[in-house]
Amino acid sequence: MLSVLTPLLLLLNGLAAGVLFGTQLGGFPYLASLPADRYVHAHAFFGQRYDPAMPICLIGTVVCDVVLALRAEEAAAQGLFGLAAVLAAATAAISVAKNVPVNRWMRTLDPDDLPADFATRDPRHEWGAWNRRRSWLTVAALAVNCVALGVLL
Repeated sequence: MLSVLTPLLLLLNGLAAGVLFGTQLGGFPYLASLPADRYVHAHAFFGQRYDPAMPICLIGTVVCDVVLALRAEEAAAQGLFGLAAVLAAATAAISVAKNVPVNRWMRTLDPDDLPADFATRDPRHEWGAWNRRRSWLTVAALAVNCVALGVLL
């Protein structure tokens, strides 16, 4: 079972960390630089591209980590996989609570007819801050998973 779960874990966690790290390097700085109408259009475009891949990667990471934490024979590996599961679950929780609602709202907006109060409701600053947090959490989960796998080897 470990021979199947460990590569799957690295694949899922690595994809999630890579996507979120990529948003920090280019995706969000690009979105933050756009005028409001172009931002709404681009955000809606990007937002729909990551579903359902990101939820699958994050939930899959949590499931693999939990199973590995329960099945690993070394106590250190158990603890590390458990920690990684918590980090990945925190990423998923932030996504559901903070980022997904904004993504859904952005898809309802017409870039050519933005609400009059859009400037005061512009979610970029808050969305970006939460995205940064979940990016670091996912990268941290990947690092912890790598250490846990090193313990097993």
